[in-house]
Amino acid sequence: MAEQLKQQPAFVKINQLRPGAFGLNLTVKVVSSKAIMTRGRNGTQGRNMRLAECLVGDETGIVVFTARNDQVEAMKEGSSVILRNAKIDMYKGSMRLAVDKWGRVEVTEPADFSVTEDNNLSLIEFELITVEE
Repeated sequence: MAEQLKQQPAFVKINQLRPGAFGLNLTVKVVSSKAIMTRGRNGTQGRNMRLAECLVGDETGIVVFTARNDQVEAMKEGSSVILRNAKIDMYKGSMRLAVDKWGRVEVTEPADFSVTEDNNLSLIEFELITVEE
């Protein structure tokens, strides 16, 4: 049987993000991180749920990233991370970047770009419309 060559992941930039996009790979810097919820139960079966909203970006813009549980640890201000298999969630008409259980957040070497903070894609409000044919 012929050996299959692994395909290299295609990386996108922040300004290429669109509502409903999924399977995204990005290299970003963490601009800020704010814990918004910590909830849990006591006991051996208890699970702690942690949620943080982080502002991440690259040289083309910034977007809000929703970090969950173990992802919160990786999202330290100033660090560079690779987001694999990320997706765009919509929250109140605005885009939020997220990585679910099928994706991965990896801390990487410091990226050699400066973040452009004047193009925040999470501030753009989208409206769902129905198209009649």
